[in-house]
Amino acid sequence: MLKIKVNGEFHELEVEPDTPLLWVLRDHLNLTGTKYGCGIAQCGACTVHLNGTPSRSCSIPVSGVLEVDIVTIEGLSKDKSHPVQKAWIKEDVPQCGYCQSGQIMAAVSLLAKNTNPSDSDIDNAMTNICRCGTYSRIRKAIHSVADAIESKA
Repeated sequence: MLKIKVNGEFHELEVEPDTPLLWVLRDHLNLTGTKYGCGIAQCGACTVHLNGTPSRSCSIPVSGVLEVDIVTIEGLSKDKSHPVQKAWIKEDVPQCGYCQSGQIMAAVSLLAKNTNPSDSDIDNAMTNICRCGTYSRIRKAIHSVADAIESKA
C-alpha cells in the first residue's frame, strides 16, 4: 500500500512501486486532465507540479513521490478560475487542446518564479510540445497574466 498526496488530498493505493505517476493519476485516481503523449518525458503533455516544480509524470515512479505535494491540472481550480486558465480561454490558445493541461502547468510554474517573463524567458521555460503550433498564443496568454500581476503590484 502506497500513500500519496494529490491536490491536497491523501490517497492510499495498491499499485506496483514502479508504476509511472501518470498512470496512477489517470487509472487509479480518475484525474484524466494529465495526458499521455510520448512516454519518455519529452513532450510535456503529462506535466504536473511536484512540490511546485513542473515535472513529467510519465517517467516518475509513484514510489518516488511518496513525500511530495502533487498538483495536477484539476488541482489548479475547480472551475477554470486560475488566472492562467482564464488567459488560455481569453487568448483562445488551444486548437486540439491535447497538450494544454501540461502547457498550463508549465506556465503556472514559470509565472510563480518570474512574474514578468520576456519572450526568451517564456521560450526557455515552456519546453512542452504543441503539435498545433499555438506557441504565439501561449506566449500572449502568459504575457497577459504577467501584465495583470504587474498592474496589481
